[in-house]
Amino acid sequence: MKKVLIDETLGQYRANLHCHTTISDGSKTPEEMKEFYKAHGYSAIAFTDHEAFITHNDLTDDSFVALNGYELSVSDGWGPYSKCCHICFVALEPDNDIDVCYHRTQYLWGNAAGYRDKIRFDESQPDFVREYTAEGINRLIKRGRDGGFFVTYNHPTWSLEDYSNYMGYEGLNAMEIVNYGCVAAGYDDDNGHAYDDMLRGGKRIFCVATDDNHNSHPDSSPLCDSFGGCTVICAPRLEYRALTSALERGEFYSVSGTSTHRGPEIKSLVWEDGKVTIKTSAARNICLLTGSRGSQIKAANDGETITEATFSIAEHETYFRLTVTDREGYKSYTNAYFTDTLK
Repeated sequence: MKKVLIDETLGQYRANLHCHTTISDGSKTPEEMKEFYKAHGYSAIAFTDHEAFITHNDLTDDSFVALNGYELSVSDGWGPYSKCCHICFVALEPDNDIDVCYHRTQYLWGNAAGYRDKIRFDESQPDFVREYTAEGINRLIKRGRDGGFFVTYNHPTWSLEDYSNYMGYEGLNAMEIVNYGCVAAGYDDDNGHAYDDMLRGGKRIFCVATDDNHNSHPDSSPLCDSFGGCTVICAPRLEYRALTSALERGEFYSVSGTSTHRGPEIKSLVWEDGKVTIKTSAARNICLLTGSRGSQIKAANDGETITEATFSIAEHETYFRLTVTDREGYKSYTNAYFTDTLK
């Protein structure tokens, strides 16, 4: 049986699925953010300001899609060792403008507090009270999914969360395998280990790379937190629902990089008869990762590159995913694919 996992006939649209503007604690306005990212080849941004669900459909045009969203946080305190859980909601439909976890007096802070009168919510519902427990966070996730949002789990390293925390979370669409804002600040928020923890534990979720940018440093600074975490969405056209439908189906891959260098392109990924074949831009190596010790690698000789690899998947494997590394060390990541859905 043949199944196309990344379709080379589709458009590839670069998207930042986690960012902050002057509506919360970012330094650029939404309008400035759009132009900044368009100038670097992006086609979409999910505007996910802290706590304030403000839509930006006015920024969408023929060459750019503004995805509407917000980031919610739940914490066990505010000390240096306090844990927290941050979740992004990205609306699947452009006309979805209802905050499904609204509280009339709590949670809005900083600039976001000035937007309280612009936030729409169901006034017939009681205030949503957050609780830093697996049960409390799962209620929040369920509200997001039921309310028509793509729900992502953010930067577990920065949040000081570990296996004992994130393995209790249910219903997520995706987790951040790279959070570049954290990496740019010195954190080791390259979270492949956490992704595999969740996959091995039976969570069938995707992975995204995001910037989580605040732009507190100059654009030319090596500490600029933009353009290091990108989700490349494979869709037939640049329209809001085409992009979010592709997100729902997992038709995307993730890329690390910087403002001056992008990680490798994944051109196609095809499963057929127990083998997976990937075609890429120039790469130093291509790795196959699984839920067991069955990893495989194809690597180029010194001074050379490769652009294709085929791997056989053992029958006992429950899932596989691939990483592609270029000569500068930047990576691209596929989603995980569960073998029982491919047979």
